[in-house]
Amino acid sequence: MNDRLVLRLNLLQIAFVALLILLPIAWMLLSSFKPSAEVTAYPPKLIFSPTLENYRTLFGTTPFLHYAWNSTVITLGSTAIGLLLGIPAAFSVSWTRITWPATVTLLARMAPGTLFLLPWYVMFREAGMIGSYGALILTHAAITLPIVIWVLLPFFDNIPRNVLESAQVDGCSSVPRILWRIALPLVMPGVVVAAILSFVFSWNYFLFALVLSNGDSKTLIAASFNFIGEGASNWGALMAAATLIALPPLVLAFIVQRRLVSGLSMGAVKG
Repeated sequence: MNDRLVLRLNLLQIAFVALLILLPIAWMLLSSFKPSAEVTAYPPKLIFSPTLENYRTLFGTTPFLHYAWNSTVITLGSTAIGLLLGIPAAFSVSWTRITWPATVTLLARMAPGTLFLLPWYVMFREAGMIGSYGALILTHAAITLPIVIWVLLPFFDNIPRNVLESAQVDGCSSVPRILWRIALPLVMPGVVVAAILSFVFSWNYFLFALVLSNGDSKTLIAASFNFIGEGASNWGALMAAATLIALPPLVLAFIVQRRLVSGLSMGAVKG
């Protein structure tokens, strides 16, 4: 009886958490098909006639596909830089057991973005890079790099040291060769997890894109801010934009959910 009670309590907790997570998503999705005036109606209307007017307004009044392309380029670029620099950095920290470089990147990630924004703005303005893909990719790489390092550290730590030492005896005398030929294939689940998390964090980041972009390089997150005004806000179009913006991370997570869960589990187990 006690086991059944515990099971029911666990199921109730899971259902409550799922409700908290899924309810805002469902409300956003349904609101994107409501007439704009009904989005903020009180009490909320659960029965309504669906309309595509919000999506027509979204695509008709904004270059939405161009903003989507900007977000894709910036997100993929910053994720690639994070992986390119973060993989050898994580391996070096694990190999040498010197943890302070990883701690420094973590402190930089925990600091508020406004701490870096003004120096970066002045630097990129002097370099004529305001509004360029390069400026946004570099600043977003400051988000993805700590994620990659700290996700991959447990994976590299879990590789038995005798495996790496055996590789040295068998001919992989240099550390880079050990990384790319021996260690990296063993931590590929962690690389997948790091890439997904980097993509999601970069895709959803708002502050740097708002200040360092212009009309040509504005991202979806920054562009959605245009639907909120001082006098009136187009909540229907904003919900349509939010729905489309949320789709890529959700679809990506759904496609690789098994590898994501297994990767996180492997990284959490100390070998």
